[in-house]
Amino acid sequence: MTQKTCSCDFTSAKGRGGKNITRLSRFKPNFSWTGIKSEEYKAEGEDWVDIVRHGLIGNQGETTKFHLRYFEIAPDGHSSFEWHNHEHVVICIRGRGICLAGKKKYQIGFLDTLYIEPKMPHQLRNPFDEPFGFFCIVNAKRDKPKKVLKA
Repeated sequence: MTQKTCSCDFTSAKGRGGKNITRLSRFKPNFSWTGIKSEEYKAEGEDWVDIVRHGLIGNQGETTKFHLRYFEIAPDGHSSFEWHNHEHVVICIRGRGICLAGKKKYQIGFLDTLYIEPKMPHQLRNPFDEPFGFFCIVNAKRDKPKKVLKA
């Protein structure tokens, strides 16, 4: 059987401002990506501990209707306990963690996928001894988080 090769000719998509943005960010063994800087999860003083964010798709001029971010929570760390008008999709790719969603608790492991509905109070936690890393997909246009007061 003869194998055909493809000599595809294509041009890069244009993002906001007419800039070419088609790019490849290569995964590195330390759970980072080429060309992507880690960011602080939120401003200091908020209700969170030991979490970092990498904006992979959506904040570099792309015209997507979604944003793809990678978060990593260190052992004993957690995100803010909050809710939004938008939904989330969480896909675990490193370690494992816990998601509190309303009154339910979900343990999440490698490639488990969790949908968090709009207005659902939620918090992601890492009570384990290894980093908990996950992709989070959200709407590009979204509201700011609303803090949930613990009873």
